[in-house]
Amino acid sequence: MKLISFSTANGPIRPGILFDDTKTVLDLSPNGFKSTLEVIASGTGSTLATSRLSLADVRLHAPLSNPPRIFAIGLNYRDHAKESGMEIPTTPVVFFKLPTAIVGPGEPIVLPKNSTQPDYEAEFAFVIGKGGYRIPASAWRDHVYGYTIVNDVSARDVQFASTQWSMSKCFPTFCPLGPAIVTADEIADPHALSISLSIDGETLQNSNTRELVFKIPELIEYLSSITPLLPGDIVSTGTPPGVGLGRNPKRWLKPGETVTVTIDGLGSLTNPVVAEQ
Repeated sequence: MKLISFSTANGPIRPGILFDDTKTVLDLSPNGFKSTLEVIASGTGSTLATSRLSLADVRLHAPLSNPPRIFAIGLNYRDHAKESGMEIPTTPVVFFKLPTAIVGPGEPIVLPKNSTQPDYEAEFAFVIGKGGYRIPASAWRDHVYGYTIVNDVSARDVQFASTQWSMSKCFPTFCPLGPAIVTADEIADPHALSISLSIDGETLQNSNTRELVFKIPELIEYLSSITPLLPGDIVSTGTPPGVGLGRNPKRWLKPGETVTVTIDGLGSLTNPVVAEQ
């Protein structure tokens, strides 16, 4: 199942299910759900609603705009750690992105005036369904609702001006998310998915989730050993090599470009890039 948030002309944003084969959207709001977070927290993918709309008649938004938290994992691909000039971590490197940074497919990434080094980062993310505290790694599948795509846009000059990374990741529009949350039952092995990023058709990142240093079981066990995980929490698992920071010369995002992140089974997330006015 592909859980989405959508709207029609002049209508509110509401939760739905996307059917790729028929290019239709099932509206879940008649079931009493006001948001995808409510669907996730309910532990169901209820399809009792019968109201279907043509995909051509709706606008897709970020599939989850109000997660309790967005955990992000740094340096979680070996080659990315090396290109960043940092050691491969022995404990997950965790920072946060704020929900106010979330935008959906097709929405612009706005480059802020107070940064000259905006960077891209293709990331595979998972969404918590059943929450819990001190979850053993062996029980990880019981707690994953589904998977989605994140572009962890980063202001590198802000990031390395201090030892704390989160502020550099939290400018408005710095968390493109979507286009859907694909439920866990549709992805046989989340650790065997191709992940890539292109700008205007040029591939700049190309890897596979098998290269993750810390995979989903370890991340769930580690995070939940410190804070109880909540339904709707997003965990963005890190970016593979090929980011602008690691290139020679360095390659920053520019207004007028279009960025696309593609992950097997999850589709593609595309966003144009504009300058802050």
